[in-house]
Amino acid sequence: MQAGTCRRAGALITAAAAVGAVVALPGQAVAAGGPIPPYTFDSSAQRVQGAASSSDAVQLQTGQTYRDTLKKDGKVYYRVNLDRQNAYVSVVAVPKAGGKVEYGDGFKVSMQDGSGTECGDQQANFSSSEYTRPLAAYARRIVDTDSSTCRRAGAYYVLVERESKASTDDWELEIRYASEPVLKKAGPTELPEVWASGTPGPPAGGPRPRQGGSGVHDATSLTQGEWRSDIRPGQTLFYRVPVDWGQQLFATAELGSSATGDEYIGHALVLSLENPALGHVDENTVSYSGKPATLALDALRPVAHENRSSYDEATSGMRFAGWYYLSATLNPEMAKEYGDKPVPLTLRVSLRGNAKPGPGYDGDPGQFSVTADDKEAAEKGASGARAAERSDSMRVVAAAGIGSGTVLLLGLGGWTLVARRRAA
Repeated sequence: MQAGTCRRAGALITAAAAVGAVVALPGQAVAAGGPIPPYTFDSSAQRVQGAASSSDAVQLQTGQTYRDTLKKDGKVYYRVNLDRQNAYVSVVAVPKAGGKVEYGDGFKVSMQDGSGTECGDQQANFSSSEYTRPLAAYARRIVDTDSSTCRRAGAYYVLVERESKASTDDWELEIRYASEPVLKKAGPTELPEVWASGTPGPPAGGPRPRQGGSGVHDATSLTQGEWRSDIRPGQTLFYRVPVDWGQQLFATAELGSSATGDEYIGHALVLSLENPALGHVDENTVSYSGKPATLALDALRPVAHENRSSYDEATSGMRFAGWYYLSATLNPEMAKEYGDKPVPLTLRVSLRGNAKPGPGYDGDPGQFSVTADDKEAAEKGASGARAAERSDSMRVVAAAGIGSGTVLLLGLGGWTLVARRRAA
């Protein structure tokens, strides 16, 4: 083998290895300190513009995430084409960090059929905790065999209406459209009169570090246990927990004590819960005065299909299995009294009950189920964003591997041919 031939083969191998190294580089770590990380929007979200009239509404596709901007007192329409399935369109509204809001500021999202009949709506508002944070709500269309309303196939319209007294800033929207199969046969609709509402004891094992994400898209996965994060004034952290059919979710949040003061801060922490379709389920808040402060979400019924028959929003929200989202927001006023530094936050998550079979969907339940991969992600603390990035990276690595493998084969084949000719 001649030296020139060896150099060419080595160059091919080096180039292929370099391709593999480039696609395998991990993401850059975020530097500690500095400004609070902004809300993390889904990087694959498609920009759209809501229409002033339903006639001009842009069509949403199931499984796709969208972004839009909603102005003060804005009112915009989107369109979904529905057949024989339940449909949910969720909106996460993200006000400008540090902006001003008052009690009652918020938005409403509703779904209407072609005749203007409202199928299902939800409102999200700032209550006593009057500081900006992401709010979530969903509109829905349920195929009810006992009702003739909103059952026909065709165009349906999603209306997002903002109601603001103090806030004049634009709000960014993250919009998702998900479909849920109907049941093969009707199941129970009556809620059990007796259910376990007592709060279980704290999870065993002590706190483990698991920092929350900055948005729904990169929410950190949790399973049952005690989890420690650091949260700064004005920051919102996101988590997600897989909850299967028949299971109950219990969650508490605790702010650690401070060594620098004892000033009273009302509504120091807000803890919110949204279901797998990002419909709002429950929230609670707690004040703080330098001592440990704990809040708990209300006891919720076990996840069941028949919960949707309830007029109580918290019960109705526990209507399907899947990832349930927790978000914790620390009052920005904490910075004035205790300094703009991280405060210890402990989340305690408990799951009661064994998983039960689903209600018998007439099709793939998709995101409205808990898979073995979901359970593994919860154990490892993975996020939806990281899982998607890993999946994309593996596809790139596979493509690069195929490409570099082809280059190597071609190069080595050429080298062999040249070597044979020179030997001859």
